Amino acid sequence: MSSKVSVIGAGNVGATCAQRVAQGGYADVVLLDIVNGMPQGKSVDMMHSHPVVGSISNITGTNNYEDTAGSDVVVITSGSARKPGMDRRDLAFTNAEVIKSVVPQVLEHSPDCVIIMVTNPLDTMAYLALKLSNLPKNRVMGMSGVLDTARFRAIIAAELDVSVEDVSACILGAHGDTMAPIPRLTTVGCVPITELLSKEEIDRLVDRAVHSGAEIVSLLKNGSAFYAPGVSAAQMAEAVVLDSKRILPVAAYLEGEFGLSGIYLGVPAKVGARGVEQILEFELTADEKVALGKSAQTVRDLVTDLDLS
Repeated sequence: MSSKVSVIGAGNVGATCAQRVAQGGYADVVLLDIVNGMPQGKSVDMMHSHPVVGSISNITGTNNYEDTAGSDVVVITSGSARKPGMDRRDLAFTNAEVIKSVVPQVLEHSPDCVIIMVTNPLDTMAYLALKLSNLPKNRVMGMSGVLDTARFRAIIAAELDVSVEDVSACILGAHGDTMAPIPRLTTVGCVPITELLSKEEIDRLVDRAVHSGAEIVSLLKNGSAFYAPGVSAAQMAEAVVLDSKRILPVAAYLEGEFGLSGIYLGVPAKVGARGVEQILEFELTADEKVALGKSAQTVRDLVTDLDLS
């Protein structure tokens, strides 16, 4: 198989992503981790599932970056996950050191890859990866909106008792508590949810979507979400490998779009073989501009705190 996707970090998110990509059958997968035996064991287990699911993709577990050489896409999930009581800012300094180690090793062996950042706080970690790699901005993106909109869609579908397939959601901004959902552009079929639900009901659903990550952390006690983040990253990898030109909400580097520059934020984008091939900009209301501006400021503050600018 000519296409190759490497996943850095064989924890729950990385392993879920790797399995999803491999089961798609469009690329071979390398699963890398610093823990000896863990990626190897998980890759063997995944390969044993292939006769059941009918995949012919190969999965290699490794501790050696040389095995990732020639990757078309590299998904970075390495780093600490949130624990109860932690916010995304608490992760920043620890995970920045991880990304500083990972990115140069990735680029040494796969200089032409597209990087998909999953490590939190991912908008800031994507910015760090861009600065470390010196890659064109289109080849570094973050997994944010795919997950955030999936959560919002699932919550809306459950509330209205409709299929999630018929719910489309729009969320802009940082991946975290300051994300900016856009209810007027969130639809069931072709009908905006503002026509189906009261403002109070929408506010309640938005609040749950925004805090879904923290809800899961609180319920799990000693872990964080991984199924939805893993498959969300895999969907982005698929769009790149297959050059499918999917319109996906991703964390992309802005240079004037939505009135913002020099920052990674979640926006709708066309994703293909070159990564982020186009950002789809649209007019915001005054309130939406304020919400997006507040979200952007949280990312800028963290970039400043980490002395990345």
